[in-house]
Amino acid sequence: MNNVKLEESLAVVQPNKTTLFSGLSGKMPKDTGIFIVMIGIALIFEILGWVVRDQSFLMNPNRLLLIILQVAIIGIIAVGVTQVIITTGIDLSSGSLIALTAVVAASLAQTSDSISPMYPGLLDLPAAIPIGAGIGVGILCGFINGFLITRTGIPPFIATLGMMVSARGLAQYYTQGNPVSFLSDGFTAIGQGAMPVIIFLVIAVVFHIALKHTRYGKYVYAIGGNMTSAKVSGINVNKYLVTVYTIAGGLAGLAGVVLAARVSSGQSSMGVAYELDAIAAAVIGGSSLMGGVGRITGTLIGAVILGLIKSGFTFIGVDSYIQDIIKGIIIVAAVAIDMRRNRKKA
Repeated sequence: MNNVKLEESLAVVQPNKTTLFSGLSGKMPKDTGIFIVMIGIALIFEILGWVVRDQSFLMNPNRLLLIILQVAIIGIIAVGVTQVIITTGIDLSSGSLIALTAVVAASLAQTSDSISPMYPGLLDLPAAIPIGAGIGVGILCGFINGFLITRTGIPPFIATLGMMVSARGLAQYYTQGNPVSFLSDGFTAIGQGAMPVIIFLVIAVVFHIALKHTRYGKYVYAIGGNMTSAKVSGINVNKYLVTVYTIAGGLAGLAGVVLAARVSSGQSSMGVAYELDAIAAAVIGGSSLMGGVGRITGTLIGAVILGLIKSGFTFIGVDSYIQDIIKGIIIVAAVAIDMRRNRKKA
């Protein structure tokens, strides 16, 4: 009887999941509208490439590889951030967690060739140790975020803002501002070639299935749709919120490890503003800051759109400062459209 009541309540509190650009897609499959937008942006930069540079934007393999690699790092973070946003939360700490986890992992991945190793007695360790340490630090920080939010009542914005500042400071203190290099080949292998992309796609598939076909996903949407109703339905809201933030922290840790492996170095300056790109990818992909709405597939496309915009503007010679202005406008516009859509629903 209780299970029937719970399922009926979940059906009420879980809203209709439509994308930010659902108006473009009509009755077409979900995410079709934003996919069309992505194709349109790519074609616009292709045309501008021939007009401004007299060369193709899309037919350059090196450029496409760079876009894909950039999308992979941001995308890994965005998968976790999407789940946080679905619960009506926000995570501002992911960029700083990349720096912290990158330097921790790198410090344990140094070889005997290092000129000034951080741990002279811990050189040439198996790659699994630094990888596990980096992800573990991310999980711990994510758990702390979730604990602060659920146990003290601190708003997610403030809790994750505090973690953002603290994690960046810890990364700088840990390294004293110096890069950590001379990393083992076994460790750097996970950041080379197509490995970052493969890792991102595996993560995206796993959490797409988790959100769509498991109790975890059903409860996450229920919490975001109506937290009070979710509590009345018998869902342990605090438990699932802590789980969501812990997952987000772990994925930020994984992204930090992959980034350190990719550039063969850990630096405290890594990941600056990555959290904003991850939030933008999620919102552009259809996640609602009001909660209860969001999909991993939309976030993936949103991340690709951001990668296309950044690479495209660089290709045609737009100043990086202007790019930041445009990115800010895009984020504000996406949120404004989302708010307008929610007002119409109300």
